[in-house]
Amino acid sequence: MKKSLLAASVAGVLLLSGHAQAQTTPEGYQLQQVLMMSRHNLRAPLANNGSVLEQSTPNKWPEWDVPGGQLTTKGGVLEVYMGHYMREWLAEQGMVKSGECPAPDTVYTYANSLQRTVATAQFFITGAFPGCDIPVHHQEKMGTMDPTFNPVITDDSAAFSQKAVLAMEKERSQMHLDESYQLLEQMTNYKDSPSCKEKQQCSLLDAKDSFSAKYQQEPGVSGPLKVGNSLVDAFTLQYYEGFPMEKVAWGEIKTDQQWKVLSKLKNGYQDSLFTSGEVARNVAAPLVKYIDKALVSERSSAPKITVLVGHDSNIASLLTALDFKPYQLHNQNERTPIGGKIVFQRWHDSKANRDLMKIEYVYQSSQQLRNAEVLTLNSPAQRVTLELKGCPIDSNGFCPIDQFDRVLNDAAN
Repeated sequence: MKKSLLAASVAGVLLLSGHAQAQTTPEGYQLQQVLMMSRHNLRAPLANNGSVLEQSTPNKWPEWDVPGGQLTTKGGVLEVYMGHYMREWLAEQGMVKSGECPAPDTVYTYANSLQRTVATAQFFITGAFPGCDIPVHHQEKMGTMDPTFNPVITDDSAAFSQKAVLAMEKERSQMHLDESYQLLEQMTNYKDSPSCKEKQQCSLLDAKDSFSAKYQQEPGVSGPLKVGNSLVDAFTLQYYEGFPMEKVAWGEIKTDQQWKVLSKLKNGYQDSLFTSGEVARNVAAPLVKYIDKALVSERSSAPKITVLVGHDSNIASLLTALDFKPYQLHNQNERTPIGGKIVFQRWHDSKANRDLMKIEYVYQSSQQLRNAEVLTLNSPAQRVTLELKGCPIDSNGFCPIDQFDRVLNDAAN
């Protein structure tokens, strides 16, 4: 793996206050190991969706200052803030010392080999450990998917493909998206779009989705769900980037309720492709095995702090593969927000001489992202405690380590 170091400066800090969220740690509990599974931070809309975007409206799309799919300058700033916040939290727990670089081999950073994931990892390290020589590990060939983070179907049997497609269709059938499609058609002026005028595809509501689960490819869908996801993704990124509201979806989004209705399409796309049990267990297998090694089977030799940077598809499939209970993220419409992190924490309870696991979703709210709010312990990121079905938590959010180990081992084998 190639090692990359960041050479970038971050300026223009905008300081805004947030709401403190007290983290209760019982007396005698000591944090011993942390693994963060992160989604990359703010990117420009994906280039390969460009034709979808242009086909779906007669309106002109705003220009971005980076190519499609790349981390934006603001995305780097937001990730520096997240890194700084996580550093403060780790220092408070005694995992690192303020003002000092961590000892060699105590922090390991590994990213998928795309610009937006590697850059996110570099900016995180800059925020968490400024001036410290901590490399970001990734495949040497940039622009290609690393097998650990590549959510592709690895079963080449026709039977699995058929089962996976049925599972995705079942997920989609449980969603109620009519209101979302109607709102989107109205906002995009879909009846005057090239898609309608040139291809006679004039209704998202009436069109049908077609799912695919092909060997060595990501689970896929063509049809209105893909179009809807591409459009809402673009609107969401415009909002986070800080475009004036009259330029976000051409000024058509005026209420929180409209955001909620639109976000059903983006979340529905992800849920149908990556959260059925059959698909999730298959596509998340390499990542599950990596996490199992770091947290369970080889934890005695693992770094104290591991930072992994991938994609929303990684997080969505991982949460299903490990069988997490349903969760609700406050102050966010995305189920797997930009820059959000699943933070696995191994704690030692010195009073009872036992190890415990706590898992939290740490992320930035929609407002924190749009306003580029600086994150500190007094103005923190959002934190939501997660629970595995196979590892029930106590009132403080902890579950016994042996039960956690069993869940990971079962999922990895």
